Amino acid sequence: MHAPIAAPPAAPPCEAPRPRYNWGLHRYACFCAGSILFLICLGGLVTSNEAGMSVPDWPNTYGYNMFFFPWQKWVGGIFYEHSHRLVASGVGVLVSLLAIWLCFQPRIWLRWMGICVPIFIAFEAVLGGLRVVLSENQLGIFHGSLAQLLLVAVSLIALFTSRWWLGIYPCRRPVVPSRWTGLTLAVCVLIFTQLVLGATMRHQHAGLAIHDFPLAYGRLWPQADPDSIDAYNRVRASNEPATSALAIELQMVHRLAAVLIVLSIFALAAKMWLTPGSAHILRRWSAAWAGLVLIQFVLGACTVWTDKAADVATAHVAVGALTLVLGVLLCAMSWRLQSPEELATSVAP
Repeated sequence: MHAPIAAPPAAPPCEAPRPRYNWGLHRYACFCAGSILFLICLGGLVTSNEAGMSVPDWPNTYGYNMFFFPWQKWVGGIFYEHSHRLVASGVGVLVSLLAIWLCFQPRIWLRWMGICVPIFIAFEAVLGGLRVVLSENQLGIFHGSLAQLLLVAVSLIALFTSRWWLGIYPCRRPVVPSRWTGLTLAVCVLIFTQLVLGATMRHQHAGLAIHDFPLAYGRLWPQADPDSIDAYNRVRASNEPATSALAIELQMVHRLAAVLIVLSIFALAAKMWLTPGSAHILRRWSAAWAGLVLIQFVLGACTVWTDKAADVATAHVAVGALTLVLGVLLCAMSWRLQSPEELATSVAP
């Protein structure tokens, strides 16, 4: 008598129920991210044109309700500062509408993420206003740095609502070593630290503490003793703020960090390209990341060579923000490809 043949174990399902892709929501989230990037560019123009205190009151503009400020008075630095305020108000409305739209999403964590973003931008607006009212450059540093995090958050929402994120099959994952996610995240932390350092130099008027590049006052590492500082200040233009040992050291740390970031990104991109079976999307995005950081490095050099021309310095700020965003998105995609229980299936009951 033959023993009964055991039935083969049932194969686990390749995919769990996932939310439906919403084309409109995804495109609107992308539009909101683009509007925040535009706002960051305007903020860069404000700082680059030394227009941060062109409007001394807030939330009014020279006593007017800022939405009714006469357009004939939009001149000089007032144009940049007032435009920045109006665009910030518009971005706040756009992000609030995005939060309302996300409240109807089945993924609970995405609802909470949408709720937090308008609160974040309201805090950012108050911080910008206090920077004017209190005339504190340090608040400007926080204001500029937090804007980068806001851009990252909305860009992640755009990724989480994309067709790609919702359409990944966990049973068909390509080769994605787990260390890639951690390494990419570490580089992103380094990039954000670099952006904070750059914001510190901009708001402390130390962006041109050193006038030459790649050397620094003719040396690989400049001297920072009092006599050397006095010598540096004697050859600076009369309308330039005096440099200091701290400003020079900040500039040099910024340069070294830039080299480290470039090498790290190129090394990660090489790993993703040369690993057999690596995901095509990671290869493409890592190549774009490497190209973007190279552009950023060149823009940093051009900022020094052009004596911090406003358009060049603003482009440097914008590309720096994009470099951070691209790195964070790459980190999220790497995690998504290697995680069998992805966030796309975390839906409400």
